[in-house]
Amino acid sequence: MEQIHATCIEIDGIGVLIRGASGSGKSDLALRLIDAGAQLVADDRVDLRLDGGKISASPPHEIAGMLEVRGVGILKMAFKAETSIGVVVELVAAENVERLPEAPLCHYMEVPVRLVSVAPFEASAPAKVRLAAALVAGRGSLVS
Repeated sequence: MEQIHATCIEIDGIGVLIRGASGSGKSDLALRLIDAGAQLVADDRVDLRLDGGKISASPPHEIAGMLEVRGVGILKMAFKAETSIGVVVELVAAENVERLPEAPLCHYMEVPVRLVSVAPFEASAPAKVRLAAALVAGRGSLVS
């Protein structure tokens, strides 16, 4: 098992790992996605383990079901105990989002996972994350 600094949600059965520097907007983006129907898995720290060739994510016991909402406090909410990671969202500045990326991948425990760079505070950020999850689930395709 490996514990990382990240936030994890699940969208329509696809685990989404949101990573970025402290204060970069991970919890804020997760909150907007949860407000639109995603489920919280873990906020701030995520436990990852290899499970049958897939990366399984779960919350550390002591913070399960908690989401930090800046300016409000730490909220207790319903959460999903485990999900399989299908997409990793890297939070970056808007000028660092590549216009037409070549379907990049990252690796956790030697397992390749789709990587998407998103500027977290753009109005379209939640829609882009939902779209990335849909593509991984086979609901849609990119023009090659």
